[in-house]
Amino acid sequence: MPSTMMNLSQIIQSRHQSKRLILLFCTFMLLGCTPDQEARPTQERAVVSVEVEPTITPFQPRQPTETPGVLQIGVSNAIPRPLMRLIQDTPAILGRSIVFQSDAEKADLRIGIEGEFVLTRYVYALVAPFPTLDDSISFQDLEQIWRGNSSSELKILIASKDVNSLEQLLGPRSNTHVSILQDSDLVDAAWGIRPAMVIVPFEGLEPRWKVIDINGLSPIDKPFAIEDYELTLRIALSGDPRLAQALIASLSLPESNRDSSKFTDLIMTGVTALTRATAWRMEQYGSNYPAEKIGELLKSADLTHVSNEVSFLQSCPPPSPIREGLIFCSNPKYAELLETIGVDLVEMTGNHLGDYGEEAIYETLQIYRDRGWQYFGGGENLEDAFSPALIEHNGNKLAFLGCNFPGPPSVWAKESSPGATPCDYELLFQKVSDLRSNGYLPIFTFQWSEHYQTKPSLEQVKNFRAAIDAGAVIVSGSQAHQPQALEFYGGGLIHYGVGNLFFDQMWALAVREEFIDRHIFYDGRHISTELLTTILEDYSQPRPMTSEERERFLEKIFAASGW
Repeated sequence: MPSTMMNLSQIIQSRHQSKRLILLFCTFMLLGCTPDQEARPTQERAVVSVEVEPTITPFQPRQPTETPGVLQIGVSNAIPRPLMRLIQDTPAILGRSIVFQSDAEKADLRIGIEGEFVLTRYVYALVAPFPTLDDSISFQDLEQIWRGNSSSELKILIASKDVNSLEQLLGPRSNTHVSILQDSDLVDAAWGIRPAMVIVPFEGLEPRWKVIDINGLSPIDKPFAIEDYELTLRIALSGDPRLAQALIASLSLPESNRDSSKFTDLIMTGVTALTRATAWRMEQYGSNYPAEKIGELLKSADLTHVSNEVSFLQSCPPPSPIREGLIFCSNPKYAELLETIGVDLVEMTGNHLGDYGEEAIYETLQIYRDRGWQYFGGGENLEDAFSPALIEHNGNKLAFLGCNFPGPPSVWAKESSPGATPCDYELLFQKVSDLRSNGYLPIFTFQWSEHYQTKPSLEQVKNFRAAIDAGAVIVSGSQAHQPQALEFYGGGLIHYGVGNLFFDQMWALAVREEFIDRHIFYDGRHISTELLTTILEDYSQPRPMTSEERERFLEKIFAASGW
């Protein structure tokens, strides 16, 4: 029995070994069927992963990340709105429509305050209520007030639409020193909380503002140094040069929002009477002696006005400083003075125009015509006297009319004789209205009754205002030997009396003080008036006031104006 069991066990074990041999044999046979391959190792190899950046072959162009046919332009929020509207009107360029976005990183081109291609410059003006005594401020002081790093009580007002642009120029604003208002509220607010200054775009100027110099520069200067003016925002483009040039060619942006080709400045002055002691000094020192200290200022304007109250006459008696009486004439050689100061326009409303009769008026008119000077407020007959002087300059259409109120009647022009324009209000104011309707900016002057006061009379106020109601944008009193008050009325500016220019009154400070009004017109609007101040010396020669003289003088006139 044991031997039998042993044999059975050996048989089973022998069969198992046979199966293993058969399996092993088959394995070798299978491996032998692929003689070109190496036998697999009994141990696994380590796997190494290498990342290789795929290259783009010429026949496989990179797929664009942006939408095909679309040009992405990133625009800074510092771009002023008027410019943004012009930019957004740009048509498609290079066959690609334009999409504007604020994300500069995703844009093909970027418009902001930095970049390789300058698109335009945007000028802001620092202004204050008109009866402000300060004329200038340093940019550093303005910046310190803006940022709240100053003890000044001055408030700065701005419109909400200009916040981002001005922060690019001045840095982060102080909430205590800077107030943000609606554009339409700025003038009334500033006049109500003086002292206050306001920063407005150049095109936002209007006569109730006084423009303040910054480091001695102002956007109403002529010429204007735009590169040196600190409130100029530089708008530039950056990105692909080919796309940038195509965009620049399609844009319709001006070089600046202050276009010199639309700018006109007019200087208006008071009484000129080249007679008596003034003429005596001209005989001593030369015809141009009165203009030695202000001549360049007067000549610098595009248009210069004088109210010449005394006629020229070849046979005029020699002047004397002690000549009594009020019968005046001027030697024709004194016209050289008016040439020197660059006169363009002569007012003839003066009540001494006819002191030496018709011959002197005709001779005077010929002197004006020979020099190409326009005249108004008088003429060779009534029709000529009522005719306006019309001047177009840089697109600004100006019309000048004036009249003589007090007479004497002998000085007034007649149907066939020369003289000053009588104050026929119905006729004159209808002309003012018609001129305004035809696109002119009428400027009306009065030779009013003289009285030595800073405040105008009630009748004077009534008639000066009536000229504004008729359509005048500026009304100026040419009669005043003592300067008078100003007023903003009905959208216009009234200066009731400018004072003397060249006349020999030296008997009181009040008659030595003088205004020279510089009116600024831009793009068909009166946008600003600058009050220049002088004081008469040596019976004939005005000079610019010192800062102390100017402040005292303006305080007096502004008080008389109710400001």
